[in-house]
Amino acid sequence: MFRIVIKNALRHVLRSSLTILGIAIAVIAFCLLRTVVTVWYSGIEVSAANRLITRQAVSFIFPLPYAYRDQIGRVDGVEQVSFANWFGGTYIDKKQFFARLAVDHETFFDVYPEFLISPEELQAFKRERNACVVGEDLVKRYGFKIGDIIQIEGDIFPGQWQFVVRGVYKPREPAIDPSNFLFRWDYLDERLRQDSPTRAGYVGWYIVKTKDAAATAQVSQNIDNLFANSRAETKTETERQFQQGFIAAFSAVIDAMNFISFVIIGIIMLVLGNTMIMSSRERTREYAVLKTIGFSGRQLLIMIAGESLLIAALGGLLGLLATFPSITFFQALMPKGFFPVFFIEPITIVLAVTAAILVGVVAAIFPVHRTLRTKIVEGLRFIG
Repeated sequence: MFRIVIKNALRHVLRSSLTILGIAIAVIAFCLLRTVVTVWYSGIEVSAANRLITRQAVSFIFPLPYAYRDQIGRVDGVEQVSFANWFGGTYIDKKQFFARLAVDHETFFDVYPEFLISPEELQAFKRERNACVVGEDLVKRYGFKIGDIIQIEGDIFPGQWQFVVRGVYKPREPAIDPSNFLFRWDYLDERLRQDSPTRAGYVGWYIVKTKDAAATAQVSQNIDNLFANSRAETKTETERQFQQGFIAAFSAVIDAMNFISFVIIGIIMLVLGNTMIMSSRERTREYAVLKTIGFSGRQLLIMIAGESLLIAALGGLLGLLATFPSITFFQALMPKGFFPVFFIEPITIVLAVTAAILVGVVAAIFPVHRTLRTKIVEGLRFIG
């Protein structure tokens, strides 16, 4: 029976080949779109349950006074407070994008234990005022090494800035951004006190580590109550909510891509269904003859469904094999650093395989139903 299925699938080589190619392209497109969607949400998935972000209540772009740090640290339920500041700037040219942050060198790696750095490199970072720590992805991309001097042209904070690489961090999990550029906030603040005193003494946002993840809501409220009616009111939320706030700006695009990825499954179904209907129609008389000589409905079902599943499986397999180089090629075309983390999640592969099998089954339903319901006399009379 399996030999008959293979021969039927290869009876019209061009049609079968084009169908297999169409399924493969659809699987690639599905995996690519699903990967883009999952990458957008990857930062949310690795957010710590006991980490809060305190920012300016009006907008994230407005800074908070450095003096808030000690006050937040005294709030009941707070274990540790750190902070960071978006620096911006240009390295080489505008196409070279990666996050450049001024951070509290004493506490940042304590509240972000998922950034793995050796104790020796961390101590070197803490000793030198213009030291920086880079992610391992930047090391691969630009060849940075310990002791290198990096020149960055400031935009938010104008001027030429020099940093010395004193450490390289590795992400604890694949979903964690491996391309951050971290340097000491006091180096930035010291320069601002000389060049622009009115901008000194401010940080971008506070990172608050709580003693108990279950108490984050109460701690958030206590922090915001502390600065209510002040000149810089705060909004404190979980790290997950903070990340979702950024993604919300692109939610329509992400939802559209997510929807299209599943529409593609429907397109695969239509392509394969059309092929199977055409094949079934052409073989109407053959199936009638097979019924006449004693082939059961079960055997005919296996022949038709087997052919559909074989074509779907071959297309799905070809698509999956081409997905990985396609993902790599897509990432290479994107601006450097646009997707700091870009990987195919296992669930995407599972969905693609499941979809290919499901399409093979569904595409065979109508041809099987038509073949089994067609009477032998009608089948023998059929001319198509």
